[in-house]
Amino acid sequence: MIKTAEIVWITLVIFTIFAYLLGKLHLISTFLVGVLLFTTFIKGQLVIDYFMGMKNVSFGYRAIPVLWLILVIGSIGVAYYL
Repeated sequence: MIKTAEIVWITLVIFTIFAYLLGKLHLISTFLVGVLLFTTFIKGQLVIDYFMGMKNVSFGYRAIPVLWLILVIGSIGVAYYL
């Protein structure tokens, strides 16, 4: 039986391969940058929840890395679209 951590790891690998292939094949457009930023947020959230072990802690502790992630990805998105 596949454990949750293995499913999360496979998801992270799939998102990473997707991002790599978009860059390698030069298939970057404005829409795809948004998709990549969204998948990066999902990847970060998965790492925060499962590999940092913050899935079952109170919201106050979970909010700190989530807000940091939103700030970093938002800054990258604004820098790209400007």
